[in-house]
Amino acid sequence: MSFLVVTYAFTWTIQAVLAATDMEASWTLSILVGFGAFGPPVGAAVVLWASGGDLRSWISQLFTWRIGVRWWVLALGLPIAILVAGSALYALLGGPIDVGSLPFVGIYVFAMAWGIIWGGGQEELGWRGFMLPVLQARYSALTSSIVVGIAWAGWHLPLFLNANTTHGGWPLSQQLIWVVTILAGSVLWTWMYNSTGGSVLAVAVFHAGINAMGIFHPADRDALAPGGVPDPWLNLLAEATTGVVLVAIAVGLVIVYGSSHLSPRRRPGPEAIGLDAPRESRVEDGDDD
Repeated sequence: MSFLVVTYAFTWTIQAVLAATDMEASWTLSILVGFGAFGPPVGAAVVLWASGGDLRSWISQLFTWRIGVRWWVLALGLPIAILVAGSALYALLGGPIDVGSLPFVGIYVFAMAWGIIWGGGQEELGWRGFMLPVLQARYSALTSSIVVGIAWAGWHLPLFLNANTTHGGWPLSQQLIWVVTILAGSVLWTWMYNSTGGSVLAVAVFHAGINAMGIFHPADRDALAPGGVPDPWLNLLAEATTGVVLVAIAVGLVIVYGSSHLSPRRRPGPEAIGLDAPRESRVEDGDDD
């Protein structure tokens, strides 16, 4: 609970200032929103320091890169596969596309670097690098994923209340689909974290890849917003088709690996960050909750 109090306070204070100043959409706004997204690692650092955890072990998760070629292929390639599958479904359901308008592929490198450092990846030392292993001492990986996902979604609330942010410009239907994808994504992020033995770096790369998908979605931009006015049906279709793919993968992971660990190896617990779980709260391998 202390982690969430500090996390929300840090981020929401910055978001409140941005809303109060009515700063228009710009690179400056994006940079400041990214700064606010450091709330989760700040919250984790404060709680670890206060509780006597191992800050070095916690930080080291961000530099855990020896996870095997297979997991790097998945961290880098699965977002692209999700984009392709979602785009294909969108086109099959009648969504207009314009492949010729896609940006230069080299922009993906910039989008990934930005995403890891400032556009989402920086959150992961808090959500997956701290909150998840603490929860997994008491609950199954699936339950822990849902709890983290709910906290993660709620943490974004100020972005939806600020009309100058990307989230604030979405219609309600798109916002609701986003909540579903956040919960599904939380399962995928847990799978990546647990399967790599607690590599926050792999999760940050995976997170950045998912966030970069929107840049390369082949939907016809003019059709999505004719005359500058968003078409609600087409925007809903574009979001929903990608969301369906994310949910399908999340369900598949639960079926394949089971809800207890959501990975081919035992789920990391608080020991990964130098904290000891209370004996009565520790769960056995076969427990689901």
